[in-house]
Amino acid sequence: MEKIMLNNGVEMPVLGFGTYQVTDPAECEKSVAEAVRAGYRLIDTAQAYGNEEAVGAGIKSCGVPRGELFITTKVWFRSYETEDCRASLEESMRKLGVDYLDMVLLHWPFGNVYAAWRVLEEYNEAGKIRAIGVSNMEADRLIDLITFNRVKPALNQIETHLYCQRQAEHQWLEKFGVAHQAYAPLGQGRANEMFGEDAVKTIAAAHGKTPAQVLLRFQIQNGVAVIPKSVHVERIQENINVFDFALSDAEMAQLKALDTGRPMIGDAENPDKVEFAMTW
Repeated sequence: MEKIMLNNGVEMPVLGFGTYQVTDPAECEKSVAEAVRAGYRLIDTAQAYGNEEAVGAGIKSCGVPRGELFITTKVWFRSYETEDCRASLEESMRKLGVDYLDMVLLHWPFGNVYAAWRVLEEYNEAGKIRAIGVSNMEADRLIDLITFNRVKPALNQIETHLYCQRQAEHQWLEKFGVAHQAYAPLGQGRANEMFGEDAVKTIAAAHGKTPAQVLLRFQIQNGVAVIPKSVHVERIQENINVFDFALSDAEMAQLKALDTGRPMIGDAENPDKVEFAMTW
């Protein structure tokens, strides 16, 4: 598994296993264990997913030592006040069955972000969290957070896929030394549309790979870490099998040309989406 070096010296797998919407406990536990057996070492969850206990059960049953795994979770914005944030971190570790976390992200840039960030700094400096970061944060908010706090975010996890490549955001993340991780790297709801693009089908056929593998490889070659999700063993195995081929410059250019620049899910500047998030 290829890894990237975060800005604090911690290594993180470039490809991980996402668990969003895997809410059935038995299915979640099984899929996490299957992912680890397939070679995944990064497991991504969140308090808001409601599956931390099942993810923890999968980690416990996977047969791989804790020290070889990279576990990410996220604090929900309604737990950003100082004591709420501390309590939520302790609850996440209890549910996951671990005594430290590899990465913790602030899930959305709403609420008392500064209070929560300083709790993450506290846990990071105490060795309870190896790296801290954010999710769904636009560049302006990220620069503000970096300027007025001690610890720079190691990572920003944002919706990134063929139709929303985040090219401008990626430049800002590179400038400030913050890793870019893609959630929904296969489009979440638009996968079939993406897989049906002529360029994607042609490139996949040329390499003897599936459209999903091409799209994941595309992100990785763009310097973006990815966390695809599936509960099907064959797809879990397919999604990790992307390190034995490379796309040419011409193929990369073809895929970059399909960018619409519009997120479907993670748009923290869209009032309609923010209003909806406030109902959670």
